[in-house]
Amino acid sequence: MALDQYYLLGRSGLRVSRIALGTMNFGTGGFHAAYGKTEDEVRPIFRAYLDAGGNFVDTADFYTAGESETILGRLIAEAKVRDRVVLTTKYTNSVDPGDPNAGGNGRKHLIRALEASLRRLGTDHVDLFLLHTWDRVTPVEEVMRTFDDLVRAGKIRYAGLSDVPAWYAARAQSFAEANALTPVVNLQLPYSLVERTIETEHVPMGRHLGLGVTAWSPLAGGFLTGKYRPTGETPSGEGRLSDPGNAGKSWTDRDWALLKPLEKVADELGVTMAQVAINWVATQPGVAAAIVGASSAEQLGKSMAALDFELPPDLRALLDEASAVPPESVYRMFTAEYQNWVVSPGVKVGDKPVGYAPEVRNW
Repeated sequence: MALDQYYLLGRSGLRVSRIALGTMNFGTGGFHAAYGKTEDEVRPIFRAYLDAGGNFVDTADFYTAGESETILGRLIAEAKVRDRVVLTTKYTNSVDPGDPNAGGNGRKHLIRALEASLRRLGTDHVDLFLLHTWDRVTPVEEVMRTFDDLVRAGKIRYAGLSDVPAWYAARAQSFAEANALTPVVNLQLPYSLVERTIETEHVPMGRHLGLGVTAWSPLAGGFLTGKYRPTGETPSGEGRLSDPGNAGKSWTDRDWALLKPLEKVADELGVTMAQVAINWVATQPGVAAAIVGASSAEQLGKSMAALDFELPPDLRALLDEASAVPPESVYRMFTAEYQNWVVSPGVKVGDKPVGYAPEVRNW
């Protein structure tokens, strides 16, 4: 379960683990209180991640009403690892309901939120600062100029985006490049075997423009662990997906059917379904890291062990086929089948041959 291999995040020189530690359950307050943990409960989780070599830690000002940042800041100071970890936090959500400038992506709130996060984290900078969710109204130019100002001020090292349209991220990167501003290097999005829609535009956009994707919810909220069973509108099983009050995805027949090939692959490899699901996400094209949370150090250890094996091509193909999302609308025209039929019939056309850009490693 060692995380002693590091790769560059997007088009940057920042080295990160392929498994990132999600801390949405660090704390017992606010929106995430139902499955939150106390500082004493999460300390072993954080230490286990560090001991395995992990260095990529993700939080947000919204998580457990700010407690996640406060606890994480104390744990980092306690372990004396501030320079070792790649500390990531996010802003967007309101910190003062009723105040129109206490939420959203605008410059006023962006700076206010960062300053508050720095106080809670007990540090003078964060390594990666993300826009948490697109607010639909703030000009992307305003966000990018503010990110650039904060990098120049030394308060953030790198900038990124989370949960935004692909066109918005492309506009942000293009504007930064055209005006010699700080680029974005990270794009945080939901991605799993049951949620592959980002492959349509986000993933190829990220690969072309230098944004490494970090995937949140690679287990689809625990669905891909195989511990749930279909029983009406709410699945049965031990976990938050079985709670009728937990608003979330409606599980389709396709989703439930996917569990069978996932279980088959896990059995053939002698690992868990969760480990297969995490491995599949972390090793997909364009993905820099899979973000995993944990309720115990033992559970985290099992998640980190997801990188201790390789998915054979035939088993990956089985999962790919079972989880494939048929292209819709205009996207059907971008498939290999359509292109071979209409755009380039009778010839074989590709981007680059295999080996054109061999991987670079120092081990």
